[in-house]
Amino acid sequence: MLVDGRTVELTDSYYPSAVASGTGLAEPRKIRGGAVTLLTELGYETGVVQEEISARPPTSDESATLDLADGEWVIILSRLTTTADGEPIEMSVMTMAANGRRLRYQVTT
Repeated sequence: MLVDGRTVELTDSYYPSAVASGTGLAEPRKIRGGAVTLLTELGYETGVVQEEISARPPTSDESATLDLADGEWVIILSRLTTTADGEPIEMSVMTMAANGRRLRYQVTT
């Protein structure tokens, strides 16, 4: 992800081959309307989203790509999305600079 031409987040998304095969999800490019829209069009509706957040020193590649100063850490946000019946449909791992980052959540039950 870019902000003003600067890389601020690295995102890798993974999909089961039964879900992605033959679709834009199987290609390394942006999807018009986003992956969630395409998944819905394919008949997969989000039921549960589980996230895990951690922090660590960056790898040398992450440090270079995110243009981090020495000593800066990264936040890792891992997100597993399943259907209401528990079928996994997407796993995303987002790596972002920790400095200046704020995460805010609202959960409705």
